[in-house]
Amino acid sequence: MKRLLLLVVLLALAAGGYYYYNAAKSGPSYALLQAAAATQTHDLATFERYVDIDALTGHLVDDVANQGSVLTSLVPGGSLAVNGALRFLKPQLTKAAHKEIQRYVETGSLAAAAAAAPKRLVNLSITGLAGRVIGTDSQYKGIKYTTEKGDEALVGLEFTQPKYDTTMVLELRLLKQADDHWQVKEITNTGDLVRGVARLEKNRLVGGR
Repeated sequence: MKRLLLLVVLLALAAGGYYYYNAAKSGPSYALLQAAAATQTHDLATFERYVDIDALTGHLVDDVANQGSVLTSLVPGGSLAVNGALRFLKPQLTKAAHKEIQRYVETGSLAAAAAAAPKRLVNLSITGLAGRVIGTDSQYKGIKYTTEKGDEALVGLEFTQPKYDTTMVLELRLLKQADDHWQVKEITNTGDLVRGVARLEKNRLVGGR
């Protein structure tokens, strides 16, 4: 299943690989560890403590809608209608994604998450897009970098993209909260990832002729 939540789920699952390393009891890396642990123990309250689902999915819908014609090459069906519909239906899409993620954390089942989501008027853009960007056979490699500046941090998670024989980095923005724990707020490079995969797919098709 390839749904809007796939990028967010990847975050939680990918961070699980970092358990093999020693982690400090504070900082952005620790927050990712806790989010990953919450998906394994089905602890929704802890997951939402370290991942602001509404903020993250809201940014994601905005970023995808801004890609315009790039969507056409990744999701057949026409970008203009999708672009406008995504903007118009942002509240509904964000709410639906939140329900899916909650259900996934509670059950560990993507099928259950999909069943929990309400019917959507627009489904074609992000459904196929997430699977193409991430890839069902992608594997987590590790934390590429972590930078902190005051109460904001950027963490790059590197993963493979076997279909194109390359790797990509998913960059997360975290903010320090009032009680000093860190919380994921945004995937900052969604647009770059979408455009990059669109370019790789075009090159693959041209090279295969």
